[in-house]
Amino acid sequence: MVAGATDLYPLDAVRRASWDVRVGRELPLLDVSRLPELREIRLSPSGLRLGAAVTFSEIAEAGLPDWCRALVQAAREVGGRQIQNRATIGGNLCNASPAADSAPPLLAFEAEVELASVAGRRRLALSRFLLGNRKTALLPGELLVAIDIPHPGPGTRSLFSKLGARRHLVISIVSLAVVLRLEASGRIDRVRLAVGACAPTAVRLKSLEEELSGLDVGTAEARIAPARLVELAPIDDVRASATYRLEATAELLRRALRELAAVARCAGGSDR
Repeated sequence: MVAGATDLYPLDAVRRASWDVRVGRELPLLDVSRLPELREIRLSPSGLRLGAAVTFSEIAEAGLPDWCRALVQAAREVGGRQIQNRATIGGNLCNASPAADSAPPLLAFEAEVELASVAGRRRLALSRFLLGNRKTALLPGELLVAIDIPHPGPGTRSLFSKLGARRHLVISIVSLAVVLRLEASGRIDRVRLAVGACAPTAVRLKSLEEELSGLDVGTAEARIAPARLVELAPIDDVRASATYRLEATAELLRRALRELAAVARCAGGSDR
């Protein structure tokens, strides 16, 4: 089953170039991109529901509230404009690339996925759905039908950032999302941090989240250092070393925290 097929067709071209007709065979593809349930964008007081076949262009242009900013920013940086018009959020997750742009914001928002088959439906936290590089918890015969994002609470702001050789049409060296809510005093009430493109799957930095909770933003910034990114365990590859990824992640997190705090202070805690 396919929707945008923006990853499938390039991989299929490589497969065809080396296809041995003695052992290979064509597999039928079923286009599910027009199923109404998979096309839904529904905002409610409890959160946001996105059908799996919603494209990144549709997410970027849906007029989502301010707390969804990280997801909107990620949608605008997936490939180029042509890819954004075709690629779907469900496909981005099922492809399970470590550098999938939608994964960090959805992890930081503590999103859940809904999976359907003839046997029924089940829900999984996204953190349990993404198992590794190109590996998910999707069972044979299952279809990812929707992603549900719970409302993070009034006054919450979010931000997505990525580092690469350029902004678009490149695999990220680091990508991350920060979800932040400040107390009236300016101290951190709630923070969620997720990083992609560093490990076999995007990861939450839960230890650092706990450490930053209750601190003022300036103190929190000072606490963000490579040595405190204990869950990350980044890889060395042709794009960057593990050491560089740790340094870059720490710097991007500090910048994101600073920017979100400034936005929250200017907004005065308003939410829409």
